[in-house]
Amino acid sequence: MSSKGRIVFVGADGNVDRALRKFKKKVQEDGTLLELRARESYIKPTTRRKIAAQQARSRWLKHLASQTLPTRKF
Repeated sequence: MSSKGRIVFVGADGNVDRALRKFKKKVQEDGTLLELRARESYIKPTTRRKIAAQQARSRWLKHLASQTLPTRKF
């Protein structure tokens, strides 16, 4: 994990909500939460490949569905 984007200073006005929003945005841009979720549990390489193949198939079917013409209703 990189140390980039983890410190947010509260301004002189003391607006904690704004600082919290900035912090959440920095953490999301940094990818810290994604990495944490990925490390929560171990996924076997075969399972990882299977999930990737399912996602690719889903993307391909979605692409094909967008390429077909709508049915004529008359």
